[in-house]
Amino acid sequence: MSPDLDFALVLALRMAITAAFVISASIITERSGPAIGALVATLPISAGPSYVFLALDHDASFVAQGALASLPINAATIVAGTIYVILAQRLSVTISLPAALLAWLACAVLVRTLHWTLAGGIFANIVALAICLPTVQRFRAAKMPLMTRRWYDIPLRAALVATLVATVVTLSRWVGPTISGIIALFPVVYSSLMLILQPRIGGPATAAVIANGSWGLIGFAIAIVVLHLAALNLGSPAALSLALATCVTWNLGLWWSGRRKRLRAR
Repeated sequence: MSPDLDFALVLALRMAITAAFVISASIITERSGPAIGALVATLPISAGPSYVFLALDHDASFVAQGALASLPINAATIVAGTIYVILAQRLSVTISLPAALLAWLACAVLVRTLHWTLAGGIFANIVALAICLPTVQRFRAAKMPLMTRRWYDIPLRAALVATLVATVVTLSRWVGPTISGIIALFPVVYSSLMLILQPRIGGPATAAVIANGSWGLIGFAIAIVVLHLAALNLGSPAALSLALATCVTWNLGLWWSGRRKRLRAR
């Protein structure tokens, strides 16, 4: 088997596996309401598999450097989500989603042009959260209406995430760890949720999912820090496992905290 054919077959398998993860998570989001849906959406559903595949193709230092670039990009996702939450209250998805993605791309260009340290990436996330969390707080509560799934929903979601994985894996062979880390955190899950949900349940309900997701992205930022540090000291497999455990533990903590608040309110 030629190297090109072998690469194409492995890439197709990676795209299919990752798409299956995202489809499952988005269906759970639709059925569980904005708070639980946000916790699912902020798990490393697309970025996680992308990093696993990067680790299979590159050494631990590549993964660590990619994570260092991903850290400020997480702040860009927080900013983009906030812009969407505000615009989606009154505007259609054809305006609110492109505006959010343009904001993300602008931040990504800025990230690419700067030399980032771990402290700088952490500071960028702190600043973004300090501004954005209070901004989206009043939009977190919204009723999730019942939805009828359309025939193209699942293929569209699968295509979005599969395209991301193909882009990350293919470009990483030439562009290096920084751009790979940036592309790996493209908000494909957020984008697919916005694109699918808003036309069906309205802007405020979709925005509530994204607004609740800002809290989950705190844990995601911590997981990226863990990935960077652990990859340098423990190797890629241990680093990826610890980063996933960090995300899951954080989101479970958010779920438990929210559950206790609801029980006290009764």
